[in-house]
Amino acid sequence: MAISAESFAYLSKMIYENSAIVVGAGKEYLVESRLRPLVAQNKFSSIEDYVRQLKATPFSTLHKEVIEAMTTNETSFFRDIHPFEAIKEHVLPEMIKSRASTRQLNIWSGACSSGQEPYSLAIMIREHFPMLSNWKINIIATDLSEDVLNIARKGCYRPLDINRGLPAALMVKYFEKQGVEWQVKREIRGMVDFRQMNLSGHWPSLPSMDIVLMRNVLIYFDQETKRGILGKIRRVLKPDGPLFLGSAETTFNLDDSFKRVVMGKAAAYRAST
Repeated sequence: MAISAESFAYLSKMIYENSAIVVGAGKEYLVESRLRPLVAQNKFSSIEDYVRQLKATPFSTLHKEVIEAMTTNETSFFRDIHPFEAIKEHVLPEMIKSRASTRQLNIWSGACSSGQEPYSLAIMIREHFPMLSNWKINIIATDLSEDVLNIARKGCYRPLDINRGLPAALMVKYFEKQGVEWQVKREIRGMVDFRQMNLSGHWPSLPSMDIVLMRNVLIYFDQETKRGILGKIRRVLKPDGPLFLGSAETTFNLDDSFKRVVMGKAAAYRAST
């Protein structure tokens, strides 16, 4: 079921134009592996047959399925623990003081995948900051893929997913057994607002953010797209609000308005004033 050079070029262009995800030369094996399940699911005889149908029809669910298949949904609870520790030890204690008059926090988890990151934030806030129980805490979680957002909204996870990063005590306290899966309790699910959003496209209206996590997503975009996304983040992030990126990501040589700030074992970025 090898993909032809012509079909790969078409798919690369279509994916980039609709998501800004770069699928460059040498990634043919990745495209093939991601498309095989779609070929079988939609009852096409081959990848080439599937691509012919994509070319022959206007942008549709078939095209969206290809784009969603190319997104990487690797995530876990409290993934790369240091940013969570920085938020717990440095960011929230400071904001509890500086936001005392408004008693409101807006937190954005971008490219949230199946929801483990925003739920981790909600659990951390509920577990360690009881003084915020009467504050308005808005955790907005966005992703390109409606499929993973539907998983996130349900908040049901396999034992394998639960055991990756989530302490047993927190599992018992904030999850309920549902058949063979564990579901995030309603009180935690209610703290997160999941929304579909294409970071490279037009952004819907967002509130001014106190904290933004945009981790392990910029690496999939080209330089121009990265600059555009960082510029938009800067416009929605409050002046003292931190931006957390993935450990392999930086604003350096992309947006010099951001300055790196070390917080314990983590680093964040704040827009300079």
